Order: sequence, then structure tokens, then C-alpha cells
Amino acid sequence: MGYRREESTIDVEHRPPRIRRSATAAARWIAVASAALLLIVGCGWIPGVVGTAVAAVLPWLGLVLLALVVAALLRARRVIVLVLVPALLWVLAMAPAFPGLPGQTSAESASASALTVVSQNVRARSGGAAASATELAHSGADVIALVELDGDSLSAAQNALAADYPHSYTVGTVGVWSRYPLANAEPLTLGLSWKRALRVEVQAPSAPVAVYVLHAASVRPGHQQDRDTMLSGIAEQVAVDPAESLLVVGDFNAPSTDPSLSALRAEADGVRPTDGTLGFTWPVAFPLVRIDQVFVRGLDVVTSTTMRAGNSDHLATLTRVR
Repeated sequence: MGYRREESTIDVEHRPPRIRRSATAAARWIAVASAALLLIVGCGWIPGVVGTAVAAVLPWLGLVLLALVVAALLRARRVIVLVLVPALLWVLAMAPAFPGLPGQTSAESASASALTVVSQNVRARSGGAAASATELAHSGADVIALVELDGDSLSAAQNALAADYPHSYTVGTVGVWSRYPLANAEPLTLGLSWKRALRVEVQAPSAPVAVYVLHAASVRPGHQQDRDTMLSGIAEQVAVDPAESLLVVGDFNAPSTDPSLSALRAEADGVRPTDGTLGFTWPVAFPLVRIDQVFVRGLDVVTSTTMRAGNSDHLATLTRVR
């Protein structure tokens, strides 16, 4: 019995220091990780390749921050404030990407004035443009915008949509098909030497809506300037557009929080998914990022979601406005 009491006394004397050392080590690692995340999230406001890279991983950094909050609560509560600082900054940075709420409208007014627009990158040379076009038409869309069209996919889409969407306009790698007449169609170069964007006016029953379709240049290491030029160009076009109602859709090759979208965001409202998700669109097998965007001005968003169509590597965006 005496031996057991002595052993118990020794354990009691030596266990607290070990626990304190463990808690101190945990606090140190949590503090270091928090500082690193604070730096990374802060870099998300830097234009260029740094801001784009951070924007691509920003949603997933939320999981890291959540893990740090749990670790701090369990192991080192005294450093919880150090975790809350980057967490707050993350919330501010993610604001443009968080899910939105469905628009409030009666069924009668919605059916009378709503316009449904779908957009998808159909992936050139995939052979799936006809399937994409057919499935998008079955969604009940009034306007279908397709990007990354090549010669074969353009012909396939035209054949699939001609009967139900008699009004169309295509240029370069982009095209738009509509149930309603189109007016004032024009190609846009947006600062580059080739045409990967367009503007048309959809003569919807309630009022005309200017629709822009954009296929932004790709982003690769060392090759981002063309994309940034196009995004600046579309922002300038929207800024001077006299249309009371307009909508911009397409493959922006830019995540929702990318600083390159700030100029356009100042001229139009970024549409956030209303289905409770972050609306990731690429890659279709396991969507990791939303690079297919929707912007509106002078329109109320009723619903916005994503859908699979064809065998593209992008999900389509489906947005209903009034």
C-alpha cells in the first residue's frame, strides 16, 4: 500500500508539467499556423498571380481554420484569439462567394417576368456539345450561352438548338441561343487581338436585357495577363453600357474572390448560388472552384444553381432573373 501511495504521489507531481509542456507546444503550433493563414488570406487581395492562387484555395482554407479552432478549444484556449483573427479575415475575403438567398417573388409575377439563362463551357474537341445543348434546353432555359466552341461543336450545338432557339449569334469561341429575338449583336475583343466575347440584347417579353457572354483567356504559370486584360475590358464595357438590365455569363477562368473581378464587381452584382452551396463548377468530377461566373445589373435574382450537362469538364450555371 505504501508503494502504491508513493507511486501515486510521484505521478501527481510529474503529470502537470508534462501537460503544461504539451499545451504550450500545441499553443505554439496553433499560433504559428494562425499567423501563416493570416498572411495567406491577406495575400488574397493582391492583384495578379498571387491573388488568383489564394482565391482558388480560399474556400478550402476554411476547413483548416475550423480545425485550428477545434484544436485551440481542446488544447490551448488561451490562443483562441490568434485563430479568430485570420478566421474573421477569411469571412471577409469569402463574402462574394458565400451562398445567397432565393429572391422573394410570387409565382404569378415570376412566370410573367422571369428570364432563365444557362451558361456552360462545353470543352472544345470533347464531342459533347450536342449533348450539352440538348440537356441545357431541357432545363427550360430561355437563353443558352456556350463557350469554348470549335468548328465541330458549334455546328453540333446549332443543329441541336435550331428548332427551339431560332435566334442565335456566335463569334469566335462563344455563342448565344435564345427563344426571343436578339438585337444589336456585336463581337468584343476586350483588349486582345481575337474575339472571345459578345454582347446581344435579348428582346424578352417584359423588357430587353443586354447579355454578355465571355470566354476569358486561360490562366497558366507565367500566362495570366491576357485573362486580366479581358476581365478589365468586360468591366469597362459594362460601366458604359446604357442598358437598364444586363447580365454577364461565361467562363471567367477566375474564382469568385479573385481580385481581378473587383472592377466588374463595382459595376454589377456577382450572382451567388441560392441552393446552399458555393456553386463550384470545375472540374466536373470533383468541383473544387467556381470559375464560371454570373453578374447582373438592374435584375433581381430569383434562383441560381449549377447542373451537369454533356461530358464537359465544367458544370453549367443556371440563373433565373426578373
